[in-house]
Amino acid sequence: MTDTISSTDRSKLMGRIRNKNTGPELAVRKALHAAGFRFRLHRRDLPGRPDIVLPRLRVAIFVHGCFWHGHDCRRGKLPEDNAEFWVEKIDRNKARDVAAQATLSQAGWTVETIWQCQLKNGLEPLTERLKRVRERRSRN
Repeated sequence: MTDTISSTDRSKLMGRIRNKNTGPELAVRKALHAAGFRFRLHRRDLPGRPDIVLPRLRVAIFVHGCFWHGHDCRRGKLPEDNAEFWVEKIDRNKARDVAAQATLSQAGWTVETIWQCQLKNGLEPLTERLKRVRERRSRN
């Protein structure tokens, strides 16, 4: 399907998309807070600058938009216009994500990735996993 707006207008639209405090990120934060977790946001001192960090548990959470991070779902479909640009951009994003997650894991952090499309199924599986992590850490 061909884009119905000019490339200049499309560029302006894409440039206005936020990379912090997005709707999916706010939904995850709300669920974590309701489950009793306290956290920090966008820690610059950690690789990849995780969206949400639970420092006491050493858990870093990335909330990924399916489009921007190349998820294999309906929302991750790339535009047909300027396809080469988008493939390269998303591939760079994916490589950066893998590198940041590997560095965090090697440093002893638990890394969770939440995809935008997963939010429709609720966040209970995430909060339950984190509760188990909290229980294990409190016993040690």
